[in-house]
Amino acid sequence: MARLELRNITRRFGDFVAVDDVSLTIESGEFFTLLGPSGCGKTTILRMIAGFEFPDAGQILLDGIDLVGTPAEKRPVHTVFQSYALFPHLTVGENISFPLRMARHAAADIRQRLKEALEQVRLGGKAGKYPHELSGGEQQRVALARALINRPRLLLLDESLAALDAKLREEMQVELINLQREVGITFVFVTHAQVEALALSHRIAVMNQGKVEQVDEPARLYGFPRNRFVADFIGQITMIPAQVEESAHGHRRLVVDGLGEIVTPLPQGVVIGDKGVFAIRPEQVRIGVQAELAELKNHFTGEVHSLLYQGDVSVYRVRLPNGTMIEALLPNSAPGRAELFKVGAEIKVGWRHDAGVFLHE
Repeated sequence: MARLELRNITRRFGDFVAVDDVSLTIESGEFFTLLGPSGCGKTTILRMIAGFEFPDAGQILLDGIDLVGTPAEKRPVHTVFQSYALFPHLTVGENISFPLRMARHAAADIRQRLKEALEQVRLGGKAGKYPHELSGGEQQRVALARALINRPRLLLLDESLAALDAKLREEMQVELINLQREVGITFVFVTHAQVEALALSHRIAVMNQGKVEQVDEPARLYGFPRNRFVADFIGQITMIPAQVEESAHGHRRLVVDGLGEIVTPLPQGVVIGDKGVFAIRPEQVRIGVQAELAELKNHFTGEVHSLLYQGDVSVYRVRLPNGTMIEALLPNSAPGRAELFKVGAEIKVGWRHDAGVFLHE
């Protein structure tokens, strides 16, 4: 049995449908992420799971028991908010043990579980400190420890890393992964940050306008998006309008106006005449001179339009003969060598025959 199951849940605010007939299954011990732009419905779903909102239709089953109608304080669920919501007048130890004291646990039990919780989040020497004496990352860990001390069956994280700076955010991502693995609790995480979702999740549900566009493992979402919204929302991608045509011996191929033929795997169900886009990631594109790319099935002449230096890589935008701009990543592996090709230079652009995907209109 799944740990959490959402069955056809819908939530309306007046005429606006925030969540539109969404069904999801989340397994025990899974790190599951709801990903999407602002206003897509992901936070509303989290609030319905927590009990802060109630669906207009559908069921929310935790271990097979419908939670709809059960108030938030009676659900075996805990939420960690972006603001952490720590009590400033309480110490770290008092903040973490607050749920146990409210539930009137014995003092000895509170001490033991507080000790375990502090060790779990590596805050062993901080029990007597106050929140304002801690770093942002330490405050995050206090909020997590307080959420975990009650041993909830489900932990909900609402944009809980968004307030951290980039370096600390990366460190906390690693800590979250390790913590989730150690405690084995099911995590449901809400974020609009694609890189964060890809790094943390076992599976991701990509949402748009109240609906789920695709549910998949991170590598599948990134490499095999189901539609143009998912392809465009997850990471950088170039999309080139193309049409399916027939070549020799009845084979199907992609043809691009002003560019020619593109060799790529075509999904099942495509027929001659289908229109859509050929979508390819910047890291799949190679640029260089003719001799370097001659072995690739797909190679075209282009002109360097712009260059963006990002430290570890440089991002090149190359204009193809039909006016399409395609992005390519080149690693800056040689010391002090940030500009390999100059703006305006004529170069070759190419990619493997198995790179990219065709997406219908």
